[in-house]
Amino acid sequence: MSESNIYEEFTPEQMAERKQWMYDKMSPRRRRFVDRVGFENWDPFAAPFEPIDIRRDRTGFTSDHLTQLFMRHCGKRGNQEYVDAVNEFNVMLVMNFEKVRPVFEYCLWYAEHLKKHGVKP
Repeated sequence: MSESNIYEEFTPEQMAERKQWMYDKMSPRRRRFVDRVGFENWDPFAAPFEPIDIRRDRTGFTSDHLTQLFMRHCGKRGNQEYVDAVNEFNVMLVMNFEKVRPVFEYCLWYAEHLKKHGVKP
């Protein structure tokens, strides 16, 4: 989670006071969540996660841009299911490349394997 930066001008005592005030105003259901995490560990001032839409891969492209580039490169107009699968893969690629690395390396290997055997993918 990102560090807090909205309340930098407040003293630690003011932050603790506001945190307690927020906790007191919560519904019992939300309090159970905070209690499960632990009041000391709960950071109500944390900045939100960076949205997936603006995350970029190592080359600086967003998942949507990668999908558009791939579809343009393929030159085929896939159905929506095909585009969704490509987009889903690109989201995982942008968020955590190590998670998709085995699929990526397998596809490279399989393309070479098909070439060796004279089969067109």
